[in-house]
Amino acid sequence: MDTVITRKSKKLKIASLAGIAILAFSLMAYFSFTKKRSLNVTASEIIIKAASDEQFEDFMTFEARVEPLHSMFVNIVEGGSVQEIFAENGTHVEKGQALAKMYNPNSELSYMTQETAIIEQMNNLNSGKLNIRNQELGLIKDLASIEHDYNDAKRLYELNKKLFEKDVISRNDWNSFQENFRYQTERRDQIKQSVQREKASNRIQIAQIDRSIATMEKSLEILRDNKKNFLITATQSGTLTSFEPIIGKTYQVGESIGKIDLQQGYKLVADVDEFYLEKVAVGQKGNIEFKGQTVEVTVIKVLPEVKGGRFQVELAFPEGSKLALQQGVTFGVRLILSGKEKQLVISKGQFFQETSGKWIFVVNGDKAERRAIKLGRENPDYYEVLSGLKAGERVVVSSYADYKDVDELNLQ
Repeated sequence: MDTVITRKSKKLKIASLAGIAILAFSLMAYFSFTKKRSLNVTASEIIIKAASDEQFEDFMTFEARVEPLHSMFVNIVEGGSVQEIFAENGTHVEKGQALAKMYNPNSELSYMTQETAIIEQMNNLNSGKLNIRNQELGLIKDLASIEHDYNDAKRLYELNKKLFEKDVISRNDWNSFQENFRYQTERRDQIKQSVQREKASNRIQIAQIDRSIATMEKSLEILRDNKKNFLITATQSGTLTSFEPIIGKTYQVGESIGKIDLQQGYKLVADVDEFYLEKVAVGQKGNIEFKGQTVEVTVIKVLPEVKGGRFQVELAFPEGSKLALQQGVTFGVRLILSGKEKQLVISKGQFFQETSGKWIFVVNGDKAERRAIKLGRENPDYYEVLSGLKAGERVVVSSYADYKDVDELNLQ
C-alpha cells in the first residue's frame, strides 16, 4: 500500500531562513557594539602617574608687572595740535611745570569773542549804574532847591504873621503868605517822599547790577583760566612717563598723553585669565621671589571688566617694605586661593584637553581601561579627584589626542 507524503510549504522554509539570517546579523551587531575598542601603544610613549593623597593647596600663578602705587594721567584739557614741547619722557617734573603747549585757532577766536561780549555787557551795566546815581543826584539837587524855597516861605510866614497880628499888613497879603507857606510845605514833603522811594528803588537796582557784574567777572575769570588750558602743566611732582606727544599732531579733549608717577611706592598689576574671576578676591595673600627671598603680596583691587578674555588684578607689597624695585619689571606671583588640606589628587597633564576631566585611562597590568571620573579644584601641579579613583591607582596623564574613541589601551 502506497504512503502519502505531504510536501512542506515553501513559505515556511523561506521564513525559517530569514529568521536565521536576522538572528545571525543581530549577534554580529551585538558583538560588534559590545566589543571593546582597543589600541596598542608603546608604554614608553605615554606618561603614567599614580593617584595619591597629598597636601592640596589651591593656588594659581601668573605674571605681574611693577607699576607705581599712585600715578596721575596728563590729559588734554583743550583740544588742538601740539605747538611746543617743554619736557622729556622719563624726567622729573615739579607741580605747575609746563609740559607742552597746544594751539587751536577756532577755540582762541571763540574765547576772544566771548571775552569781548562779557566786557561789553559789564560796561553797559556800569553805565546803567552811573545813570541811576546821576538821576538820584539830580533829585537831591531838586530837593535842596525846594528846601530853600520852603525856608523862604517859612521865614516870610513867621515874619508876616507878627505884622498881621499888629495890623501892619492886610488880610489879603497875609493870606497870600500863608498859602505860599502851605504850598511849599506840601511840595517839600512830597519831594522828600519821592526821593526816599527813588533811593530805595535805586539801591535794589544797583545791588542787582553789582551781582550781575560780579557773576560776569567770575565768568571772565573762568574764561581767562580756560585760555590757560592751552598750556599743559604738571598737576603733581613726580616722574613723567609715557609722555610722547608729537609736534603738529592733533589731540582731542580728554585724551591722555602721559602719566606722572608720584614716587610713593609700587604695586603689582597683572592680567589674569577670566576663568579665575570668581576665585580672586580682595585681601587674598600671595608671594613672589625677590633676590632669593619670598615676599608676601596682597590683592588690593580686582577690576571685573573682562577684555580679551582677561581681567586685571592689583597687588600691594607689605606696608613699610623698602624693596629696590624698578618700574616695568615682572614677577611670577603665586596667589593662594585656599589653605592646605589632604586630598586625593592626580598630576596635571594634557589628557584634560580631550576629556575635560570627565574620564581617564586607568592602568591595570598591561592594559589601561577607560573610566569615568570627577575632578574638582586644580592648581598648577594637581587636579583634585572627587570620585572614580583610589589612592595608588595609576593613570595615563599624557595627551589623548589619538585615543579619544578608544576604550582600552594595550601597553607594550
